Amino acid sequence: MSHRSIGQERFGFASRARAAGSSLGALVELIDWAPVASLLDPLYPASKGEPAWPPLAMFRALLLSVWYDLSDIKLAEALDDRASFRRFCGFSGTEATPERTAFVRFRKLLVARGLDSALFEAVTEQLKARAVTVKTGTLVDATVIASASEQDGDGRWVKHKGRKAVHGFKAHVGADASTALVEKISVTPANVNDGRAGPEALPDSPGEVFADSAYRGAHFGNAVRARGGTPRVVATGVWARDEQEAQAWLKAWN
Repeated sequence: MSHRSIGQERFGFASRARAAGSSLGALVELIDWAPVASLLDPLYPASKGEPAWPPLAMFRALLLSVWYDLSDIKLAEALDDRASFRRFCGFSGTEATPERTAFVRFRKLLVARGLDSALFEAVTEQLKARAVTVKTGTLVDATVIASASEQDGDGRWVKHKGRKAVHGFKAHVGADASTALVEKISVTPANVNDGRAGPEALPDSPGEVFADSAYRGAHFGNAVRARGGTPRVVATGVWARDEQEAQAWLKAWN
């Protein structure tokens, strides 16, 4: 399967100087994309069929979805109207960009080929080598990603208090507490408990690990300690002599 040709209308953007001055423009220059592209080479081997979106452009878009916490729908919308996102992925200012279903298919293809973690780590290791010198802690959290269809057999239903039920997945993310650079990500069905899946989002030597009350319990805490870290999980209750003492302790801890 051939790839679409993109980014041919560069004159549609503002000046290159302005592009280079943006944070995403700096990231494009900071990362060596050659090893990432080589990992993506095996994709779309068929010679027939509708031209596919270039794998490197699609992967860069998925990076944006992680860094900016975007659903596939929001990612498609952002690519449609944000010049900095277009430049980062390699699209010109006037051409069409992928719809959300394209990201769903591409993500499934990466998982099927076992490339999702390898690609993410290839970029993360480069950024850590250039931007992170001292690690002080890790932020761990999860976000629900709605599936493209309720018929998706890999997704599951989840219902949070005060919110509508969602069919889909959870992205469990571990980010550096100082830089907010995402270091680890694990995707599970949406009904998997945060505390059970949280250990998969822990980087090596995580330092102090900050997480909300969904990560309470020995399973997550022991996993943090096993990696040499210290769990700092939000508390919602404590034994105390009276309410004033309890509130004071919770305020100090949290």
